Amino acid sequence: MSTPFNTIGLIGKPNHDGAAQTLHRLYTFLQALGYEVFVERRAGKQLTGMAEGQLLDLVELGEKCDLAVVVGGDGNMLGAARVLARFDVAVIGVNRGNLGFLTDLNPHDFEPELEQVLSGKFVEEHRFLLEVEVYRHAQLKSANLAVNEAVLHADKVAHMIEFEAFIDDQFVFSQRSDGLIVTTPTGSTAYSLSGGGPILTPELNAVALVPMFPHTLSSRPLVVDANKQVKLKLSPENTASLQVSCDSHVVLALLPGDEVVIKKASQKLRLIHPTSYSYYHVLREKLNWGSRLY
Repeated sequence: MSTPFNTIGLIGKPNHDGAAQTLHRLYTFLQALGYEVFVERRAGKQLTGMAEGQLLDLVELGEKCDLAVVVGGDGNMLGAARVLARFDVAVIGVNRGNLGFLTDLNPHDFEPELEQVLSGKFVEEHRFLLEVEVYRHAQLKSANLAVNEAVLHADKVAHMIEFEAFIDDQFVFSQRSDGLIVTTPTGSTAYSLSGGGPILTPELNAVALVPMFPHTLSSRPLVVDANKQVKLKLSPENTASLQVSCDSHVVLALLPGDEVVIKKASQKLRLIHPTSYSYYHVLREKLNWGSRLY
């Protein structure tokens, strides 16, 4: 069988009956087609009859597999993507969440479209990630990756913080606000959108800086080239506990006076879609935009 994919990893939404059912269907379907199939360990423990050798950690899946199928919502896709991007693994999603901007396949009839993908008929996108670093007294203290966004905020709700923003070491603005969202095009339809940020189409090499409840009405979202480095310097006068979160999953702790450096990561997410995929169709469907007049 001529195919770009030979070894397939399955990643599921833990403790979710619907996701477990879809995982079992996927496993049976792919094995019947003759593929070598592994299952992410936490999700695989929900399935009966799984041999220990077929259960792998996420990093091991990245090392072994050509394609990963993620069953769940966008959050599950993001968690898997931050790890799998390191291994250049192609990723496709079966939607078992709510919105599903990143998970294309319908859990009730995924087989025909997935079989087309496996035969080599698909659309491939490369989505860039953000590398987020925290510096204290010029020393790197922590770092992680974000697919959607990096968010600077206090750990208390509605707590004003002060910081300065620089782009390629050029001062841009100082701000008092609840925080700042730095989003990729992938994340522009997520948390950033609810904060009033612009939608960035996936092919754009750009990031948006979106203020969160700024103390002045003149603060507006700013779109900059993704090859630029964004630096946020926290005022030493901040009294609240501060943090920067990556995709709302990974939290890096901050202290007053720390610096947060956000830049385009070298890793990219290889996102696979069926040939019927249209980004604008997804926007219309998920955001309830109007259909054609005629």
